[in-house]
Formats: sequence, structure tokens, C-alpha cells
Amino acid sequence: MTLRQISVFIENKPGTMVKITEALGNVGIDIRAASLADTQDFGILRLIVDDADKAKKALTEIGCVTSVNDVIAAEVSDEPGAMTALLNQTASTGLNIEYMYAFISPKTHKVYIVLRIKDVEKAVKVLSEAGIALADESDIK
Repeated sequence: MTLRQISVFIENKPGTMVKITEALGNVGIDIRAASLADTQDFGILRLIVDDADKAKKALTEIGCVTSVNDVIAAEVSDEPGAMTALLNQTASTGLNIEYMYAFISPKTHKVYIVLRIKDVEKAVKVLSEAGIALADESDIK
């Protein structure tokens, strides 16, 4: 019950994102979620896509430094307080969230919070046992 996230180390300058999205579009990759964290000179672009292997290959071919990590996408309802319930569950069980961002599944139209947690296996177990639905690759295809 994890998703594969691509992280791309990018230079913070005009046109960099165009180069990346163009390369992905040229090979038919659909971006489902994106998060960009930057500094003055560089940034990390995190992507959930419909085919992580194909995307990594396309980005590597244009000279991007990439890595693929497992992340959790926890389903939350689209209402006030829903994210707090999820965060209470992670905090009360000692799971530390390194970063997070959100997306809506085009297939299910459900809201998911992407969580990067160091101990992915424990997080999947804890959240599943708490009745929190987790997305898998079929939810984003």
C-alpha cells in the first residue's frame, strides 16, 4: 500500500520545469501530484506519476538526477479536521512525517495526503489498523 515517488534534483532557473514536464509529456507520463521545495539555487521536485520507471528513464535521459522512494498516500475526507485525525494517528504512534503534500485521484476522485515517513512498513501497518485507506498504484493509473 505504497506509491513510488520520483524526486528530481533541479536547478532553480527559468525553464527547468518546462524541460522536465516536456520530457515526461513526450513519453506519455501523466503527473498526478507534484511538490517543489527550493532554495536560492536548487530545489527538489517530488512527483507521483502514472509510471515511475518510465518517468525516471525519461528524466535520466535529459540529465536529471533522480531517485525513487516509497511514500504513503492516506485517504482523507474533504472536510475540516480530516487531516488532523490523520496527523493525530501518526503522532500518537511515534511516526515522524518528513514531508507531505496532497492530490486528488483522477480515478476515484478521493483526496490523498502523501506522507514521507522513514519507517514505511510501520506506517502502513499503523494506518491500516486505524482504518485509514491507503492508495496503491492502481489508484493513480
